[in-house]
Amino acid sequence: MLTFPDNRFASQLFGQYDQNLAKLERGLGVVAHAIGNQVSLKGAPEACERARLVLNNLYERIKLGQPITLGDVDGAIQEGTLQGMLFPTGAALVEGEKLAFEQISTRKRGPVRARNQAQNVYLRALKANELVFAEGPAGTGKTWLAVGYAVSLLESGAVERLILSRPAVEAGERLGFLPGDMRDKVDPYLRPIFDALNDFMDPRIVERGMTTGMIEVAPLAFMRGRTLSNACVLLDEAQNAASMQMKMFLTRLGEGSRMIVTGDPTQIDLPHGQRSGLSEAISLLSGLEGIGHVIFKEGDVVRHDLVRRIVGAYESQTRRQHEAQQAAFEGRDPT
Repeated sequence: MLTFPDNRFASQLFGQYDQNLAKLERGLGVVAHAIGNQVSLKGAPEACERARLVLNNLYERIKLGQPITLGDVDGAIQEGTLQGMLFPTGAALVEGEKLAFEQISTRKRGPVRARNQAQNVYLRALKANELVFAEGPAGTGKTWLAVGYAVSLLESGAVERLILSRPAVEAGERLGFLPGDMRDKVDPYLRPIFDALNDFMDPRIVERGMTTGMIEVAPLAFMRGRTLSNACVLLDEAQNAASMQMKMFLTRLGEGSRMIVTGDPTQIDLPHGQRSGLSEAISLLSGLEGIGHVIFKEGDVVRHDLVRRIVGAYESQTRRQHEAQQAAFEGRDPT
């Protein structure tokens, strides 16, 4: 039986309708029953011990003012699996911390910890390399974490400005035909980046930063001819950048800058027959010193369990189609 001293914190730990405990049950194969500020755990001794350590760790986070979501519960379980021993305490803490998932911190959001091994590798790559490619399906957090990392660099003084970009494929880069000023023209294409920025920074600071040029959000077409120094530069939805556009973007990198390129190679919206600059760049540049490459899979989706299943269904269909095409090419029965 676990007892948590503060009833208010215990309520946050258990979640609405005990949903966090239900997540713990599914993840570790235990039965958790809450009564007031107490939880009883039933199951295999090892699983119960893991569940106890996960709950204690999450309770400590809540005491520090960090909100707990279902994703945080899942992340805590996965972190403990990677470590082999969950959230060590006492004398083992110092050594165990080396195995803890990476995290970033911003003034508004506070500490944000990786929720799975792929995100952990991603954050480590961002901290270790000047240029990082991240590819994978929607919902894996690759863009959100990239924006958070960029904001943390800005707030720490490691860079002087943020430059966030996306290819405006839907308008064929002909943004002049859209109504309004430049902000109105690009807003529909860059809204996901604005949303992530507002997650990590006070909206008033974001607005002020855009006014002063400290934060710039612009379509990929507007990067041509520039040298971007002392900046963190993010290109999102990079699978929709053509080969020459990608080369143009990558060669903008200046002194004291970092670049992050994210995209999903399975969601290319370029005209038929035009090769994605993201796939080409990864093929040419992966393995070079100072360049990181992280691949997210369907199992790394953290947005929602249902999103993970949706992505998995589409990926399974793609694999079946590929296998059928390969079988037809080889003249054999695909079944």
